[in-house]
Amino acid sequence: MRNLKIFFVSIVLPLSQICLSQTTGDLMPYMQDFKSVSANNTVTITSYEKNGSHYVYAGGFGGIDIFSLNKEGKLSPIGTQDLYKKEGPARGMVADNIDGTDFLFVANKHGNAIETFKILDNGLLEQVSLTMDTDKTHLGIAITLQVVHMQKASYLFIGGLEETPGLSSFKIQSDGKLSHVHSMKDDETIFTDGIIGMFIHKIKGKTFLYTGGFQDNGVSSFRVYENGSFKNINNIGDNTTDRFLTGAYPVTGVQLGDNYYVVVGHRHHKYYKRGGFIKNPDFFYHGDGVSVFKVNRKGALVPHFVLKDDENTKLQGQTRIEIVSVNNNEAILAVGTRDDASIQLCRLDENGTLTPLNYLETGFSIYYGLRSHQIEDSNFLIAGSNRFDLKKIAAYKVSPKIDRGRKVLRHIVNLKYKEEATEAQVDEAVKAFEDLKNEIPEITHLEWGVNDSKEGASKGLTHTFTLTFNDDHGREIYLFHEAHIALVNKIGPIIGDVLVMDYWTEK
Repeated sequence: MRNLKIFFVSIVLPLSQICLSQTTGDLMPYMQDFKSVSANNTVTITSYEKNGSHYVYAGGFGGIDIFSLNKEGKLSPIGTQDLYKKEGPARGMVADNIDGTDFLFVANKHGNAIETFKILDNGLLEQVSLTMDTDKTHLGIAITLQVVHMQKASYLFIGGLEETPGLSSFKIQSDGKLSHVHSMKDDETIFTDGIIGMFIHKIKGKTFLYTGGFQDNGVSSFRVYENGSFKNINNIGDNTTDRFLTGAYPVTGVQLGDNYYVVVGHRHHKYYKRGGFIKNPDFFYHGDGVSVFKVNRKGALVPHFVLKDDENTKLQGQTRIEIVSVNNNEAILAVGTRDDASIQLCRLDENGTLTPLNYLETGFSIYYGLRSHQIEDSNFLIAGSNRFDLKKIAAYKVSPKIDRGRKVLRHIVNLKYKEEATEAQVDEAVKAFEDLKNEIPEITHLEWGVNDSKEGASKGLTHTFTLTFNDDHGREIYLFHEAHIALVNKIGPIIGDVLVMDYWTEK
């Protein structure tokens, strides 16, 4: 496994080479590290700081992978945690402190349950509670969780999908157990059929909750009371002109100055091919966009601004929107996309205008698995994919964009094959590497050769492959491309050792 991982090693320029005087308009995600996961894929990612240590929880089908994250953005695996029935996938994970104890709450989607884990001092997990679905609680196909802290108690709000649509609240006891408080069944008025995104605002002593309805194509606002009950305030649905809410998916928000905003993305139903999954197939497609809503004094949502997708942005199939940072009355947002397979950075100003910044083509589809995390003055994004062949998560640092000028990237792979590898196996491996150029168009040039050095310093490495990419996107797409993953899995067993180095050079 160690040899397989080395295949993916890449070198990122140190921060000392970045011009720190650049504005936020020049921000860009740069990959710092990536690691394998034991689950079949990555559906949800969350993170948490405990006693000065930073932990990442990546949930997929069957279980949760646990990593530590350092200030350089390096991930270190520290353990795994099985889910109830080894089912899952883990969805809507959220970590929080309740009465002095740190908990991780997990929506076990196909287990129809909410699992509560205590976060131990080393970041590992210990299950303390399992809350099963009932006829009253709308936990079937549980997807999204949101902790709401009131003055005297904390509550866990839960949204589901498909069979039992609705919204529920549970009081969180000091031991992590959940007590049902209130549920509201979905109807033709509210948008709670498939709550895949939730967010809370606290405004002048009042608490408001905002939900996106994936199946019923809209957003709803609710007032939350001290006892955990709630009532609907207003609802806004999709239309055929200036709304982009078909398949409302991620929901987040931010306060800028005296203004409160809710930001909603969508993965339009046109992107779903599974027959019968979309309840209302009579939808209208007029593009993709991220919607900004302003919150009025009553807590209601008011349509405010839409950032429309175009040839310069990557907004098709938005599945997660994270607030990266807030300062100087502006916020930096990261939009993870499943269909564009990218992370798009945007700026939201105090007036509620959303402006696209830079994007990075990650090379893998992001399916709810995107999380922002801050360590000291550094902002990171951790991303994963629902792809069953990938089984990896990656950490990115959001930094001022590096001016590459006319430089290209050389990716050098030096390797040797095991002694027991046959000549036919080696020839097949070389041919498979050569064929990557035909499978991955981002590889602008590929050449290879057998070592002919006479200096005796080759460390036994026999073959060198040199790949050229025009930009950061090309390397990302190559690293996580299905063809590259398949190559590594195929020839990995006959690789004896490998050394990978990358460098930027003039064309």
